[in-house]
Amino acid sequence: MKAMVLRKQGLIDIFPLNMEEWEIPEPSEEELLVRVSCCAICRTDLHIIEGELPPKRLPIIPGHQIVGVVEKVGGKCKKFNKGDKVGIAWLRKTCENCLFCNTGKENLCENSIYTGYHENGGYAEYTLIDEEYAYMLPKNIDEVRVAPLLCAGIIGYRAWKKTEIIKGQVVALYGFGASAHIILQIAKAKETYVYVVSQNERHQQLAKELGADWVGNTPSKMPELPDASIIFAPNGSLIPPALQYLKKGGKLILAGIYMSDTPPLEYEKHLFYEKQILSVSANTRSDGQELFKEINNMQVNIHVNKASLKDTNHLLQKLKKGVFIGSGVVVID
Repeated sequence: MKAMVLRKQGLIDIFPLNMEEWEIPEPSEEELLVRVSCCAICRTDLHIIEGELPPKRLPIIPGHQIVGVVEKVGGKCKKFNKGDKVGIAWLRKTCENCLFCNTGKENLCENSIYTGYHENGGYAEYTLIDEEYAYMLPKNIDEVRVAPLLCAGIIGYRAWKKTEIIKGQVVALYGFGASAHIILQIAKAKETYVYVVSQNERHQQLAKELGADWVGNTPSKMPELPDASIIFAPNGSLIPPALQYLKKGGKLILAGIYMSDTPPLEYEKHLFYEKQILSVSANTRSDGQELFKEINNMQVNIHVNKASLKDTNHLLQKLKKGVFIGSGVVVID
């Protein structure tokens, strides 16, 4: 099979992913062999490739927003059959026995492993997944537009849930990439007001087209203080202003797997009045199931930018530079 392989971490500008020919993997008794149709790219892939996240396994095939078709089923698998369409997300496996796993917090499992980080992911023609961690998908879906839901959508949805925003309240989104452009539409469908803070003019324009109630490049100009804010950009310097321009008792959600260092905070200016900071750590399977159920009940327009497997480096370069709007998706020919 053809695969884009990372053997040594390095800046995406120097094309660290190389096309290689690998053997098609053989599934274990509990695993599915999946023929990959497409895999959406994610900023977490950049953090892995460029070394902002320490390597867990090299060489590695990155990619963790995968849509494909079951090609082979392990002997103990009971939920899937050959030909079923499946989704594969960032969370790949947990111990299933610890306190976190037994209390609905499997994303905090100390022994959790992740797709495209600990185990090979979706920048390849085939990949493996434990059947308990695969999502059954309808056969008639638009695969390219569903792929971004498997991380950008799920992580964004988990961050959205943590805001506890209700109808008529205001949520502010900092950064307007793949996750934010999905969550804006979910928030509007739930009749909340959405403010978007972004430095990218193309991203600002998309936010306006999707129905944002206010769009600008600085939170000081927002019409009113939001009840909650979500930072999607991996930029720690956004935390102080996001806290400063937040209602009393408001929540600030940090939605990234990685974020640059946070500048010093002033208690009175940033933290007083019962403001809360919450981070999001990966996803649970129930997050994905809830998201897909929500999406079925509303119209969500997912903007995609496609590239072939051999052009994965180029697509990730565009993500880093903020060249495109919405999500990037690698399509396997």
